[in-house]
Amino acid sequence: MPFIRTIPPSEAIGELRELYESDLANGAQRARVIEAWSLRPDVLAAWNALIAAISSHLDLRRFELVTVVAASRAKCSV
Repeated sequence: MPFIRTIPPSEAIGELRELYESDLANGAQRARVIEAWSLRPDVLAAWNALIAAISSHLDLRRFELVTVVAASRAKCSV
């Protein structure tokens, strides 16, 4: 569970509820990511658009490599 105030799926309404439902309908398991952004679903939508724009010009292997390098440089251990 995140250490920030969030809106769990059971309490979501509007756009946030749609995000949770869409995620579950697609068989994805990103509910925790969505919950972490639950107070600002508009920012999550912008973030997803940015990632889509970046990754659309890279093949999957290169995108994953860039992601690993960026995480390493940021000293991300998660």
